[in-house]
Amino acid sequence: MKSNSKLISSVRLFRTTEHPCSYKEDQQAATVFIDPDLVIDKNLNSKLSEIGYRRSGAHLYRPDCELCNACMSIRIPVDLFKPKRPHRRVLNKNKDLRVEERTDLTSEDAFGLYERYISERHRDGDMYPPTREQYEAFIKTRTVDTVYYLFYLEEKLVSVSVVDKLVQGLSAVYTFFDPDLSERSLGKFAILWLTQRCTELELPYLFLGYWVKGCQKMEYKKEFRPFHVLVDGRWVLVT
Repeated sequence: MKSNSKLISSVRLFRTTEHPCSYKEDQQAATVFIDPDLVIDKNLNSKLSEIGYRRSGAHLYRPDCELCNACMSIRIPVDLFKPKRPHRRVLNKNKDLRVEERTDLTSEDAFGLYERYISERHRDGDMYPPTREQYEAFIKTRTVDTVYYLFYLEEKLVSVSVVDKLVQGLSAVYTFFDPDLSERSLGKFAILWLTQRCTELELPYLFLGYWVKGCQKMEYKKEFRPFHVLVDGRWVLVT
């Protein structure tokens, strides 16, 4: 396979105009994304994830802001990660859930769950109000290596994780869950469950997208220490 530098030099890139940042008030952001005509296969997704790209629907992208580099790619080295007492409590609270793996998301319950999640948890974000078209583009658009993990409480769907299988790990693209079950910490549980899934699949990393230090929306990610962040092209361990 091509090296990362050769790969990126052979791919056409596009840059958005500046737009309001989703994470830092009063700041402008810009995004670089790869040629949308390219097929996102496992090798491409894996190589670009290694250098800080992220999938959203049909696009692989990374932040490209002129005056800010706060968005850092973050991943968990699963061999180093050991659940701490709060994690064990979350695992124990959700030991009654069962998980199904699917290659497509056909359940109508999933859209209803997504709609409630966005409406109640992200009313202040750019994904509100949720629409069927948004759901189809963001959640149901997949690669050949995308899987959906559906979490059930008895027969009730309570959480869905959209996950890409990479050569070197799993990439947690998005998770949405029942906002009425806050006591279960279903978002954190999904991360803990996916670290276990990486171990079962003998994959070294769980990619969690971007982390912005001090951003309240992303504070939960720093609880999963030790983790790696990508700094100047190198993955740095944070303990």
